[in-house]
Amino acid sequence: MAGHFEPIPGGGAAVALDEVEISILRSLAVQLMELIGPGEEPAGGEEDPLAALFAEGPSEPPADPALARLLPDAYGGPDGEQDDELQAYSAEFRRYTENDLRARKRDDALAMVRSLDSLTSQGEGGAVLKLPPEDCRRWLGALNDLRLTIGTRLEVRDDDDTAELYRLPDSDPRKPMVMAYLWLGSLQESLVETLLT
Repeated sequence: MAGHFEPIPGGGAAVALDEVEISILRSLAVQLMELIGPGEEPAGGEEDPLAALFAEGPSEPPADPALARLLPDAYGGPDGEQDDELQAYSAEFRRYTENDLRARKRDDALAMVRSLDSLTSQGEGGAVLKLPPEDCRRWLGALNDLRLTIGTRLEVRDDDDTAELYRLPDSDPRKPMVMAYLWLGSLQESLVETLLT
């Protein structure tokens, strides 16, 4: 089980993680929550469900390329090209969906942190993380968001860029980030395969 998810009885998945892996995953998830930003605070300390339903979000895409990758425009050409009409549609769509999308991404990352925090060490070297089916979806979302964020920072745009990462020399300062990107991809792939079995 070391290094990849396996199915557990009753649904869900389990993976053995050492202390370093737990620490890395937790740190990355916390950084992801910081990138996404804090949740919207209701005015006056009380949340009005109807007002929250119709709360407007931003209409412009984020300036940070990684955050823009997590919160992409809804309309545009294959190269992200937009005419004035598509730009207006994207702004309108973003205004009513971005807050919810940010909240879901924060919730997924927070679920990852909480499940890692709940691990009890099973001897030296780590623990076995057991995820119920409902947490598997959240982990898939968080792993995907982490990979998209790191991939954007590494300027990965296609399979050729990913293949180039395998050839980086150990002296390259991007190497630790590349190793995290590839490891997260492996975790994500094994979780998907586990849930499809």
